[in-house]
Parts: sequence; C-alpha cells; structure tokens
Amino acid sequence: MKKLLLSLLLLVTCAVAGARVSAAVSRAAAEPLSDRTAAAEPLLLPRPASVEPGKGLFRMSAATPFVAETPAQAELLRSFAAVALGYLPEVATDAPRAASVRFSTDAAFPDEGYRLEVGPGGIAVAASSERGFLYALQTLRQLLPDDAPSAAEWRVHAVRIADAPRFAYRGLMLDVARYFIPKEHVLKIIDAIAPLKINTLHLHLSDDNGWRVEIRRYPRLTQVGAWRVDRPGVPFPARRNALQWEEATVGGYYTQQDIREIVAHAAARRIDVIPEIDIPAHSNAALAAYPELACPVVDKYIGVLPGPGGDNARIIFCAGNDRVYDFLRNVLDEVMELFPSKRIHLGGDEADKHYWALCPRCRERMRAEGMSDPEQLQGYFMRRVSDYVRSRGREVCGWDELTRAELPEGAIVYGWQGMGDLALRAARQGHRFVMTPAKVCYLIRYQGPQWFEPETYFGNNTLRGLFDYDPVKPDWEPAWRDLLLGVQASLWTEFCSSPADVDHLLFPRTAALAEIGWSQPGRKRWPEFLGALDRYVDRLEGMGIVSARSMYNIQHTVRPHDGRLAVELACERPDVEIRYTTDGGEPTWRSARYRRPVSVDRSTTLRCATFRGRERTGEVLTLDLGWNLATARSVEGVGAQGWLLVNGLCGRRDSDFEWCTRAGGELVATVDLLREETLHRCTLGVLANPGMGIYLPAEVSVELSSDNEHFTEVARLVAPVDALFSDWRGRRDLELDLGGRTARWVRFRARSAGIVPPTAPRPGREAQLCCDEIVVE
Repeated sequence: MKKLLLSLLLLVTCAVAGARVSAAVSRAAAEPLSDRTAAAEPLLLPRPASVEPGKGLFRMSAATPFVAETPAQAELLRSFAAVALGYLPEVATDAPRAASVRFSTDAAFPDEGYRLEVGPGGIAVAASSERGFLYALQTLRQLLPDDAPSAAEWRVHAVRIADAPRFAYRGLMLDVARYFIPKEHVLKIIDAIAPLKINTLHLHLSDDNGWRVEIRRYPRLTQVGAWRVDRPGVPFPARRNALQWEEATVGGYYTQQDIREIVAHAAARRIDVIPEIDIPAHSNAALAAYPELACPVVDKYIGVLPGPGGDNARIIFCAGNDRVYDFLRNVLDEVMELFPSKRIHLGGDEADKHYWALCPRCRERMRAEGMSDPEQLQGYFMRRVSDYVRSRGREVCGWDELTRAELPEGAIVYGWQGMGDLALRAARQGHRFVMTPAKVCYLIRYQGPQWFEPETYFGNNTLRGLFDYDPVKPDWEPAWRDLLLGVQASLWTEFCSSPADVDHLLFPRTAALAEIGWSQPGRKRWPEFLGALDRYVDRLEGMGIVSARSMYNIQHTVRPHDGRLAVELACERPDVEIRYTTDGGEPTWRSARYRRPVSVDRSTTLRCATFRGRERTGEVLTLDLGWNLATARSVEGVGAQGWLLVNGLCGRRDSDFEWCTRAGGELVATVDLLREETLHRCTLGVLANPGMGIYLPAEVSVELSSDNEHFTEVARLVAPVDALFSDWRGRRDLELDLGGRTARWVRFRARSAGIVPPTAPRPGREAQLCCDEIVVE
C-alpha cells in the first residue's frame, strides 16, 4: 500500500521537475501578500467549480503538523509533502491545536469532488474518496510557488475551493497501432495528463497497420502482425501496399509485462485504461498473421498495411466462420486478464461489406439468421462478440457505426463522425455515449496555421476550437444529458514517426480537453485558461515534453476588396501583438502593429509575427503577394470559392484554405479583367496529392472573349495518359501561351483525371481537382 500511494503522487514530481514559469506568473507568485489583502483568483487548470480568494496566507514549514483520519490518507499527505515540499513529515491521526494541514472524510461529496480551504490557520481538505483527495492535492500543488522558497517556509494564499467534475468520463485515446508509441513514452504521457484530472486512457491496440499487444495463445499476432514494410519519406496516405516478398521491419508491440506496467502506472494516478481490439474491420494486421480468418473469396495477398490500404482495407474478419468467434473469445480472454477496466472497446467502425456480400459462408450466415442486408450481419457479429464480453462482467464500447444495425445490449457508443451526432441514435435507444467528434476532438488535425505545422490532413482543430466546444447542445432531449458519460480527445497517429511527433499533436490541446471535461461551462474563460496553460506547458518542458507553439502563430486570409487585396491576420492569443513589414524585412517589436486589414495594390512581400513586448513569440509568416491583370478581379463559375483564384497568394497544402476544389468533373472559372487587354500568357496553379485522391488535371484550356458571351479557345494543355496517376505530389503552375490576343474575359477549364485506378491510393473515387492562383499577363 505504501509503495502504491507513493507512486500516486509521483505525478507531482513529473509535473514540476525542471519547471520554468512565464515571467508574468513568476512575478505574481513572488509578490508579497499582506495578511489583510485578498488575493486574485488563482490560475488553475482545469478551472474549479468554485473559487473564493481570501485574505492572508498560510505559512508552511517542516514543523507544520499534518493530520489524517486513515493510514491511506496519511500516506497521501506524506507523499505530497515529500515530492512537492521537499521533506517527509510525520502525520498524526488526531488534530493538534497548532495550524496544520489536514484531511477529513465527508461522504456528502461526489466520488471525485473535494473541498480545499486555505487560511492563516491552516489547510483543510475534505473529500469522500481517495480520488477526491488526490485531485485536491493536485490543485494544492498549483497554489504553491513554482520555485522552492529561499527560506524553509512555503506560503499559500488564502482561498476556498469547492470542486467536482462536470463529466464522469474524461478520456484521451492514443492510437498505438498506426505508430507504435514506446512503452516509456506512454508512461510519460500518463504522467503528463494526470495533473489535468483526465481519468481515462483509451488504447487503440489493433488496426490494419499493426497489432500491438502480446497474445500468448496466438504468437503470430506479434511475430507477423506487429510489423509492416518501410515506406521511407512517403506520407501515410500515399503509401502503397506491401508485396509478398517485401520484408517487414517497422513496428513493435507491448509484452504482457509491458501492459501490466502501463496499467499499474495509470491506476496509481487513478486513470482507467480501456483496451480497444478493433473488429470486424481494421483487421489486416491480425489477418496477415492468421489469413484463414478472412473470407475464403479474398483473392489477394493479406499483409500488414503501410498506409490506408485501398481495396485491401476491405479485407475483414469473416462473419460466417465460427473459428473467427473462437479466435476473438480467446484473444479477449487474455486482453481482459491484462486490463482490469470494466470497459472493453470493440471498435466496429468503417467495415466494408464487399467480401461479405461475395462470401458463401457469410451469405449462409445471413440466410440462417433471416438477414437481407450485410449491415445486419455486422450487427450480428458485434452482438455475438459483445455478449461474450458482457458474460465476463465487462461493458462493451464501440464507435458510432454500431448504430447502423441493432446495437449490442448495454453498448456505450463513441460519437466520432462529424460532430458526433450519430451517438444520439444510441441515446434515443437508451444507450450511454461519449462524444469525441472528429471536427473538434481529433488531434490528428492541424492545430494551428498549417504552413508552420508538420504534415497531416483533414483541416484544423485548434486549441481555441477545442476549448470552446460544448458537447451538450441546447436542443437535446433531457434524457440525453443523463446518458452522456463525457468527452474524449482522440489522437490517430498516421503521421507520427517519433514520440516528439506524438507530443506535438497532444500538447497543449489535451489541456483544453481537460477544461471541457472538468469545468462548468459558465466557469470557462479563455484568458484565464491561457494563464494556467502557460504554467502547465512550462512544467511539461521540465518533463522533456515539448508542446506545440501553434497558438502563437498567425492565420491569414487574403481577400479581394474594391480592386485591392485586404490582408487579415489573426492569432489565438489575445495577449500578444502582431507586428508586420511590407518591404520583405524581418518583423521586430518596433515594426508596424497590426490593427486592421492591410490593404495591398501591388506585388508585396508581407512578413509578420507575434510579439509579447520585445520578445517574438511565434514563427514569422511570409506572404508573397503577386499582382497581375487578374488579381482582385471578379470570378464567375466557381461559386463562393472563386476569389481564392485571384487573391495573389499561392497555396501550399490542399487543406490550407487557398484552393478551389472539385471532386471529379470540370472546374470552369471566368475572370473579368474590367477592360480589353493584350494578353501574352497565363498560368493556373494546380496540386497533386495522391494520398488524398488529388491529381493534376487531365486537360486545361483557356478561352477568351470580348463580350462574355462568345468565347474562343486559344490554348490547351493535355497531360500524358500514363502520367495522370503517378506518385508525384506537389504544386505545379501550368503555363499557356495566349499569343498577344486582345480580350476582357478569360475563361479557364480544368478537367479531372477521372476515376482513380485500383493501383493508386484512394481507388475507385473521382480524382479531385485543386486549383489555385490564376496569373494573366
């Protein structure tokens, strides 16, 4: 017990080791406080339900008595003092008369709630559970100065805090299947999230790209399924499938001893670890090890997928083969032995029914069960496995695709698609649910201005966007609120290749998750959150975790306005200033301060960055704004996106808000030059990113007109057929010769490459067009 409780407080060590506190917070902590002066409300993360600053302070030293009611409480107090204060006090079980630090049990508090009172006479903590006492100490640690006092006396400002979480479930999901996160770093992440009062770690242990947990009954799961072929330098979405003769060298797995260590490490910090074995899809790694568990009609090599897999991702467990259910029961027996969590996640997402529809075993299963739709067959599959998990006394969790068929009894649904609203289908049937919407809570997405971020995909989920998210909507039925367990942020690791990549995506956004899960909506304040966040980020640095600084970078928007370009600049941080130059020079704290959109009417290089005083806090954003006959002119034919083609700025990534897009077909854009001009050449910017199904156009043509009614084609470029679906990726400017003709209107036509072939990433869909800047000279 003593060893366990001591480890319970080791998270404090990890949180404070090597701490560097921002200058503003350091000054505030160092300011003298009169015993008669009320302090400002302290900056705490996550923000408590109620905080009442008091007058004066409590002075604490090695002579201060510590008082507890039980041996467990006494060990918590000793551990806290040893780690946070630097000494190991004696803890009494009877209350001395002198000022003291004391624990007392109060059954009126909810499981994770607590009361913390600091006054000149001492510190009093009340809670109903060990977890409540632990959370109170985590809050108390934030009330202490970050640096050890010069004298042997700690000062704590007077305050009264009454606190309890908004949601019972506050979770973080780590995808350790696509990128194997080493055990040591998983332990470090647990240490980093524990002070945030996050209480659930969801481990995605299996997928098409790797099997990560040792199952002794099936050794090939880790001998074969834990390893994929290397595709160096190729981003995840563009990686082609393995050939049978290629050697698999990338991956890894957790031994059963590793899992026990992770679970124990988390349990000591009162974090529940939920394992996920994803079925029936996302199973290529398992089927590479045991291909006999796939449908017998599969006619291709089954290997661990280096990337999305294309048609190979259709290969899933055979629903008509009873050996599959025996296999999964045996696997889950070992998983449940390793993970004491009352919840087991079975995935259930993104299952393509292509092979089920062809498989004689699956068709026979459907006939025997009276089914007419393969979707019903997935309902059968998930219920059959879920019933076994429930028979072992556990609860079943799954992604929101479970709602497409009859839900397994008692299943907890994780709403992820879009804004997670499919989970409400489960709520209507009385099922509990967790919200982890991809549009807000998927940490794989860019967390700030994309030009400064490592490559990923699917747009932006910023720190502020996550902070502002409220999972409870005003139009919800009252019963749904009671069925909502809480919130989860989910980190998918397709674009991670090192622990540093994982840290960059996790932090500091995980702190915003904590604020959503713990704090009451009326208590959330962005400026106060940032103040507490700065301290947390500095403490992470002391642990060797480097957080992303995306919140200091500048997001730009350049729009045509009255024949000029209006450059809008924005930063998430309200406590920084944006400084800029228009002569290409490096911005400094003396440069012009951005207060309103910058107006541009010629080719200009605008450079800008954020500053706090004289210190530059963010990266320098460089906008090379070109000017030509088409710049800032009106564009017809492409709807609301048309202005992106003539805003003088070239895009760099398909999701960086600078591209006009079309899924297949033809993109047609007509630019009005406002008067007749002699035209010599023009260019159209285009993009190729095969991993996202974006390819160069098959054909581009230019037509000219003097009346906007009668157009004449004057130039055309046709791509070689064998080059349409190559692996090349990047931006290309296609130049066409206009031959000195005179016209006012210029029309561009770009035709899609057509249907993506089976040999390319994203097969079977219409190739997407991404067109950017039009230049007319």
